[in-house]
Amino acid sequence: MTSINVVETAAALPAAWSSRSLGKVGAACVKVLRMDGSPVQEEVHGAAEVLLVVDGRLELLVEGSEVAVRTGEMYRVPAGARHAVGPGSHGTLMIIEEAGA
Repeated sequence: MTSINVVETAAALPAAWSSRSLGKVGAACVKVLRMDGSPVQEEVHGAAEVLLVVDGRLELLVEGSEVAVRTGEMYRVPAGARHAVGPGSHGTLMIIEEAGA
């Protein structure tokens, strides 16, 4: 396997908030996407997911609480937690989640 430039991969995606799988590690799927400042509606997953901000900033609303995740930081969304992306989120985001979630 060769190295992957996740920033370039995210920038080349056809649309913001459209993720691309980079591969799997055990039962986990590693994905990348580009954030463009627009909000994303609330969602809930049956498994926990990790959100890692490669560059930029992610504005989350998790179970009614605001959470800001900055460049180089990650946030673990617990399984079953209601979460949404607030306006102003921008940059490159990696998502690590259970495959098929």
